[in-house]
Amino acid sequence: MRTKLQWASAVALAATVFTALFSAQGSGAATSDIVPILAKPEPQVSFVSEPVVQALPSEDDGIVTDDDGDDQVIAADTLAQLVAEQGMPDAIGKQLRCLAGAIYFESRGESLEGQLAVGRVIINRAKSDRFPDNFCDVVFQRSQFSFVRGSRMPKIREQSKDWRRALAIATIAIDGSWKSPAKGALFFHAARVSPNWRLKRLAQVDNHIFYR
Repeated sequence: MRTKLQWASAVALAATVFTALFSAQGSGAATSDIVPILAKPEPQVSFVSEPVVQALPSEDDGIVTDDDGDDQVIAADTLAQLVAEQGMPDAIGKQLRCLAGAIYFESRGESLEGQLAVGRVIINRAKSDRFPDNFCDVVFQRSQFSFVRGSRMPKIREQSKDWRRALAIATIAIDGSWKSPAKGALFFHAARVSPNWRLKRLAQVDNHIFYR
């Protein structure tokens, strides 16, 4: 009896050892068949700082409309201040000279508003289909301006304050940066005469009466 038990125990022990060895070989083979997979790296999150552009307000504060409806920014509280802020140009082009010359000879003894009104008449004419399309041709058009003699202007005292002021007014008139007191005018005459024009009277500024 003891012999059978011993034999059975020996057989059971041998079976246990065999099973353990077989299981260990199977585990190793399975491990050797595993192919490592690299984990896909997560993309790095980057933050880009960009300026936020805020729309400008649409209110028309500080805006004037010139004779042709173009909006312009007022750069001064008074016309005198705006004139004082104008610097002398490095070079005076032909068209600017013609416009400033007309202002100089027609209205240099008048107020700044009166000079501006004269300048705007010339600009309005150059923009109208009824007149030549540039300042010089408007100024030298036959029988239009009394200071013109033989298609020429008299000599200008270019070192005078009157000339510098006329240049400043001409620049302001071109830019449309100040309202004309005779908006839309195409004609004017001295207040001392009465030509009986059949035109719409707009305003009298100093010694000139303006019409359209």
